[in-house]
Amino acid sequence: NTHLEHLEDEIINNGTKGAKTAIEFLKSIKQMLQGGEGGSQISVKWDGAPAIFCGTNPENGKFFVATKSLFNVTPKINYTNADIKRNHSGALADKLIAALKYFPKLGIKGILQGDLLFTSSDKSTAKVDGKDSIVFTPNTITYAVPKAGGFLGSSLYKRINSAKIGIIFHTSYSGKTIKGLSATFGASTSSLSKNKAVFFDDATYKQTNPGFTRTEEIAFDNILRMAEGSAHKAGAFIDKIKKDKGPLSLGIQLKTFFNTYIRQGTPITNTKALVNNFEVYFRDKIQKEIDSKKTQAAKQKYEEIREKGMKILRADREGLYFAIATYITFQSAKAVLMRKLNNIQSIGSFLRTKNGFKVTNPEGYVAIKKSGAVKLVDRLEFSRANFNMAKNWVKG
Repeated sequence: NTHLEHLEDEIINNGTKGAKTAIEFLKSIKQMLQGGEGGSQISVKWDGAPAIFCGTNPENGKFFVATKSLFNVTPKINYTNADIKRNHSGALADKLIAALKYFPKLGIKGILQGDLLFTSSDKSTAKVDGKDSIVFTPNTITYAVPKAGGFLGSSLYKRINSAKIGIIFHTSYSGKTIKGLSATFGASTSSLSKNKAVFFDDATYKQTNPGFTRTEEIAFDNILRMAEGSAHKAGAFIDKIKKDKGPLSLGIQLKTFFNTYIRQGTPITNTKALVNNFEVYFRDKIQKEIDSKKTQAAKQKYEEIREKGMKILRADREGLYFAIATYITFQSAKAVLMRKLNNIQSIGSFLRTKNGFKVTNPEGYVAIKKSGAVKLVDRLEFSRANFNMAKNWVKG
């Protein structure tokens, strides 16, 4: 579990199969919100960093902590502070040392993955939304817990104030070897030992809203029917572009094209204009590659890539049109669900701005079914901020 795809990207990644998967997820999330059996499980995506893996190595019975480099060809596994100092550096090493000190006290069975929220030095106090609060910013979102008042109350404040480290666990692993580990989304923390030094929780969505009204349900079902219709018309095109996985392929460039809008904070709307804009974007991108090459042979390679892509686009502009229309409709359906999901009570989340703290929703959610998992993120709000904000921790 090192990477999850956005729900709407499924049509680019997996063609008609991906479109079907996305629609099934949308239906099952609605089903879950309505209290029906067989719906998706939902986990809240906490904007913690870095991702930490911890537990007992099945190969030797020793407790360890690690980052995603646990899955390197040569894994970086830390049993001691000396291991951490050898494998990592800077702020990341400091966080792992704290994790190694406190996480063994939790009595973890097997291996858990979580998103780190804070260590002692990350916490500070500030007035947020008019309330004196503890704040910490593990990645892009600032989390704030007021001293008193409301659902969040003083009990949560006391827990976080006394904790030396905080983490949200979301995935468990099992297996006889590190390389053979298999992931299960939705880690439970009910069996973990409570310890004042560690603030922890699982990421399971706790539903507090009543689901859809009949009017909302009809409107949502109409969006799904639109998505199914446009996905059907886009079928041949999206199946064609999924076959080419090269970095300059149409599919990869379509995802990159959408990300340019997200980085700028520009809504992805007006399908007809986007079709024209993408053709220009694709041609210009490949032309830059051609211009950067010094030999004719290298130039010819990229000219062939451009011609291959443009041949597909010229032959099926309608397919591109409906692929983009499906992408937009998936985003619309996702937005409806996220507005429902955001009606939860949790630690307050904010974005730091020049003018203070701005209220924001949680980073997003992970929808989980037996067939896999996808993430639901407000990309115009969160992904844009995440693209453009410098991180205060070191990857590794």
